[in-house]
Amino acid sequence: MRVPSVLEGYCLSICSGDFGDWTVKVVDTQFKGSFVNTIEWEMPYFNMGNTFSYAEMVYLIFPRPFMVERGHDDLVQPDSWVASEFAKVRYLYAQFNLVDRIGIQYFNGGHASKNDETFEFLHKHPNWP
Repeated sequence: MRVPSVLEGYCLSICSGDFGDWTVKVVDTQFKGSFVNTIEWEMPYFNMGNTFSYAEMVYLIFPRPFMVERGHDDLVQPDSWVASEFAKVRYLYAQFNLVDRIGIQYFNGGHASKNDETFEFLHKHPNWP
């Protein structure tokens, strides 16, 4: 996510098992999977909450194609956080009639890659054989 948002040479981006509301993931004391409640509690994301979460990184990727892979049982973030963040991305692409350039695959499973819809996405963008 971070590299394609700053390097224009990437033709698209696929985020697998990590997309969502990053600010809440880092600082929420009520969410069991928050970094505050894990051994990763000291995350060096200075001022990220006031600047970039995942939707904002996709804004920097725009108008290039973008896709998310999401396992329903992934403990990184709940589905609702992922869906809310993706709705921001969809809204941006819809404003420019480019919704066909984005996708999200939900699947049964945890912190993993499913890949079937990802390969379909890659066949369409950038017309991969």
